Amino acid sequence: MHKIDIPQSITERVLERRGSLHVHADLDPRRTALLVIDMQNCFLNPELAASSVPYAVEIIPTINRIAAAVRETGGKVFWTFHTVNDSTLQDWSEWFRMFRGMPEQVGTRAKNMIVGSRGHALHPDMRTSPDDVMVLKDRFSAFLPESCDLAAQLRAGGYDTVVITGTATNVCCETSARDAMMRNFKVIMVSDATATWTDAEHNATLSNIYSIFGDVMDAELLIDCLRKNPTRNSTPSAITAKKTLGGQYGQT
Repeated sequence: MHKIDIPQSITERVLERRGSLHVHADLDPRRTALLVIDMQNCFLNPELAASSVPYAVEIIPTINRIAAAVRETGGKVFWTFHTVNDSTLQDWSEWFRMFRGMPEQVGTRAKNMIVGSRGHALHPDMRTSPDDVMVLKDRFSAFLPESCDLAAQLRAGGYDTVVITGTATNVCCETSARDAMMRNFKVIMVSDATATWTDAEHNATLSNIYSIFGDVMDAELLIDCLRKNPTRNSTPSAITAKKTLGGQYGQT
């Protein structure tokens, strides 16, 4: 697991600016969406990964525990799937051109991030529910209109709070967190349910998010906050799980 180390200066700045160490602690579970970012074989299984994230395997039990608590208290779980297809290779060509030193990675990504491949599927230890929502995205951020329609789905379901988990902390998780806040969602990043390649990268993102873009909690604190208000009155979600692609998204 990553060793969490947010500088004291960041914590002091947050307290001075917000008057609280956790500005989103009094959340409404039924308006809370858990985002599980890209916990797919193409990042977690070294045989299928273009960019293997070893730490990500270690956070699977924690994400499963958070997902169970979100469902139990009335929230909704959304799973994102990083996806590559012919359109992605053309429309996001600048990203793929940056692999000049490792051209084989482009082919690996195209092969193992296509819908229906083993690499595209969730890691088999992830626990989903039929009521969860599966979302394909083809950019790092899940909140770009060009990437997917997640933001519209959240608005339609009445969700105003987004909990970020998954991988990689400083890539898809961070870009999604930043863009979510810029679209006026409350953002909570879970420090021990996100993972990347090094502690330095992980903590740099946590510090950025905590300082400017939202809240950072560990799983224990987040679950306590969810269970504190399980019956708060709010509009139940109208979102239902997507059944497309014959269950190719992962385990159900």
